[in-house]
Amino acid sequence: MAFLASSHAQPKGATGILVLADGTVVWGKGFGATGSAVGEVCFNTAMTGYQEVLTDPSYAAQIITFTFPHIGNVGANDEDVESAVEGAVGCIVREEVTLHSNFRSTTEFVQWMKDHGKIGLSGVDTRALTRRIRMNGAPNAVIAYDPQGQFDVDALLQRAQEWPGLEGMDLAQRVTRGGQESWEGGFWRLGHGYGRAPRDAKPHVVAIDYGSKDNIFRNLVKAGARVTVVPAKTPLDEIMALSPDGVFLSNGPGDPAATGEYAVPVIKALLDKDVPLFGICLGHQMLALAAGAKTAKMHQGHRGANHPVQRVGEGWGETSGLVEITSMNHGFAVDGDTLPEGVEQTHVSLFDGSNCGIAISGKKAFGVQYHPEASPGPQDSFYLFEKFVGMLEGE
Repeated sequence: MAFLASSHAQPKGATGILVLADGTVVWGKGFGATGSAVGEVCFNTAMTGYQEVLTDPSYAAQIITFTFPHIGNVGANDEDVESAVEGAVGCIVREEVTLHSNFRSTTEFVQWMKDHGKIGLSGVDTRALTRRIRMNGAPNAVIAYDPQGQFDVDALLQRAQEWPGLEGMDLAQRVTRGGQESWEGGFWRLGHGYGRAPRDAKPHVVAIDYGSKDNIFRNLVKAGARVTVVPAKTPLDEIMALSPDGVFLSNGPGDPAATGEYAVPVIKALLDKDVPLFGICLGHQMLALAAGAKTAKMHQGHRGANHPVQRVGEGWGETSGLVEITSMNHGFAVDGDTLPEGVEQTHVSLFDGSNCGIAISGKKAFGVQYHPEASPGPQDSFYLFEKFVGMLEGE
């Protein structure tokens, strides 16, 4: 199977299909869950961690093209799930998924995809598809799998064309948890699994869940915090009733401007009360909006575990200019040109110069666009969790 520019002619043996809103049809071999799903097609350059990527709620309503060809060969397990809520709707891979070969695996990747309702498409020229996204932007599309190879291409095309896309879409409400939760998960160790958070840990961090990854909370625990997680639309008075020493703003999917309709007023009030704040990804964008900046849809987005980010601006001392290799997953970004006076840019992408971090002058408030918790990815940026918790302890 291979990427076909615009042909509706179905190759022999094709059991999977990707139909782009512009009429492009991509045939391949389906796997995982049967049926169809609509979303935005993006690409991820990570070589490892496909299970963590697919269970990241920031990928809600997205179809991931993996640029690394051998996806699924280490199987799947329960420990590498980043969230129990909705993540990516499906994925596109180059090579057919082989039997797993890893001592941590407890199930085949194909079975795991089926169990989690995610549709896979293999045998695709992912390089060609990635180049298309880079040139033309991330398209809307429908991915479908039918073991008998029966597809109504025209109906799938119509569905892709009618889907409104991520711009203007608030998805945080779809992936946030239903109620308040005291986080109990500690850091993972080989042979021991995930530890337990100490109940007497201080300080107390209230984390607003816009579609969070679990490893974020584990890193906060490792840094010495006690964590309480609350839903995305939790009112200010309920947050303050928990007596937070600081508030964390999580990652999440969708258009930050849409989520900001209810999130930004709460964050502005927290800033007015001088509550320390730390935001990651969507949370970083929420903090920037609350400070007066703007966000914009990116042409192709940043998704992968190998993105170089440089520390810039004042306050870094001898480490100014240092480069961190980071994990990223975002299709929207803070417009650095709109940062108002009093908001300092602290990190920039070395791929395209886009904003990757801010700090608000006179406040204990900062955010980064990337994912310092990794999962998957490098651990260059774990220091940010220690920085935040140390800030709460007066260090």
